[in-house]
Amino acid sequence: MALEVSAVQDARDAVRSLILPGQSRLHMRKESDRRRRSIVNALAVPTISTTVIRAPKDGRTDRERRSACIDALVRAAVSDGIDRICFEIDETQQRQDRQRIVETLHRLRPLTVEHRHERASNEPLLALPDAVGWAWAKGGDRRRRCGPVRVTEV
Repeated sequence: MALEVSAVQDARDAVRSLILPGQSRLHMRKESDRRRRSIVNALAVPTISTTVIRAPKDGRTDRERRSACIDALVRAAVSDGIDRICFEIDETQQRQDRQRIVETLHRLRPLTVEHRHERASNEPLLALPDAVGWAWAKGGDRRRRCGPVRVTEV
């Protein structure tokens, strides 16, 4: 997902406004169906450019598919002129993810792309790809509510 710099704070505020008392973050897996619909509707913001990168189960391991997705995401970010990427921390994958990001950036030579890993409780915007990913996987009306989405299969 890509946001214009001018829209970042408003998007963070929108996500924070959806976090219920006692929640540290939004996570679609933990929400009721009614609340999921409400969240997707609230987060369908026209200033967000969305790309879904899919790696179908085709004999590759989960790690290989994840690496292919990260590689595609970094390439897309560079080609779209994005200068910052934020990934949700997964301690079991973080080291491999960072290695893949650095390798891809060195191949492309755009040394100006900043990348970081954050906890979703520290970066509310990480709820956006979670919500779109959930809606996209569910399909139908939920997928349509995400607005225009570019799909890349790797």
